[in-house]
Amino acid sequence: MAVKVLAEAHPHEVRFAELRRRMPGVSHKMLSATLQSLTRDGLVTRRVEATVPPRVHYALTDLGMSLERPLAQLRAWAESNMAAVDRAGAAWDEAAPAAGQRQSTGAGRTDR
Repeated sequence: MAVKVLAEAHPHEVRFAELRRRMPGVSHKMLSATLQSLTRDGLVTRRVEATVPPRVHYALTDLGMSLERPLAQLRAWAESNMAAVDRAGAAWDEAAPAAGQRQSTGAGRTDR
C-alpha cells in the first residue's frame, strides 16, 4: 500500500481527495493511516490549507523521491513477471488439498 501511495504522490503535491480517487478500493482509514506512517518516516510532507473544509496536501520529501528508481525497478519486475506469478499461484491452488485444508502460505513467518 505504501508503495502505491508513494508512486501516486510523485512528482507533485497531491490533495488527499485526489489520492483517494487514484486508489479505488482503498478505504479512507487505510489511506489516512498509510500517509500518517509515511509522514512520520520522513517520506511524505503534509500541508493543511485553512479552508472550510480543510484541504490537505501531500508531497514526497527528498527522501521519498530517492525511492523513485528502486520503485520503478520493482514495478518493471512486477509487470514483466505477473503472468509467471499468476501461473505459480494457480498451480499451487490446483495441487493444494481441498478447501479448508490448504497449506499455510508462510505469511507471518519470521525465519526468512
